[in-house]
Amino acid sequence: MKPIPLVVGFDQREAVAYHVFCQSVLEKASRPVQFTPLAINALKFYTETHTDGSNRFIYSRFLTPYLCGFEGPAIFADGDMVCHADIAELMDLFDPSLAVQVVMHDYKTKASIKYLGNKNQDYPRKNWSSVILWNCSHPANRVLTPEFIQDKPGSYLHRFSWLDDAQIGTLPKEWNWLATEYEDNPQAKLVHYTLGSPCFKDFSHAPMANGWWDAHRSSQDGMGI
Repeated sequence: MKPIPLVVGFDQREAVAYHVFCQSVLEKASRPVQFTPLAINALKFYTETHTDGSNRFIYSRFLTPYLCGFEGPAIFADGDMVCHADIAELMDLFDPSLAVQVVMHDYKTKASIKYLGNKNQDYPRKNWSSVILWNCSHPANRVLTPEFIQDKPGSYLHRFSWLDDAQIGTLPKEWNWLATEYEDNPQAKLVHYTLGSPCFKDFSHAPMANGWWDAHRSSQDGMGI
């Protein structure tokens, strides 16, 4: 059985968030999962030329098809999430006729500032790229080389402007539920702490944070912590 490729955003400033997310995925997974952290120091073939963004993987996420050799399906997810369902259920939604599948959020943010004092601006297709079910084999995605990504502005990449709209499929909102921005949802399968992971003091008791802390405690079991 081939493992599910899961590329996860990693930022050293919130490293614990990455590990908690992986823990939550592993606890629910019914199939093997192959994790690839987007640690910028390990991406020697890619030079980050963008000067904006609130995290270290804001553009390297678009390397997912390249990292997968432009073959097969793969999932990208931001690291500031917790998984409450079997990640195989998300992979089972894969449609090989599409280039990407995303939750098509349409909202205005409740907060102008998010974690670490970063500005939180509204823009078209905001948060569409925080969970991506990629068709790495799709011919339209072959343009996503390191050089291409380095050259394109964030507005182009995060709006999936290299694709025709017909090549972008939709995922159920439960697979990228925005904590605080949306109402609490006990049925959410993937909770995204987009304003700030509970690992940050200002967000430690934010809405839906309990699920994150449960996964955090589970990751510490047996370590004497």
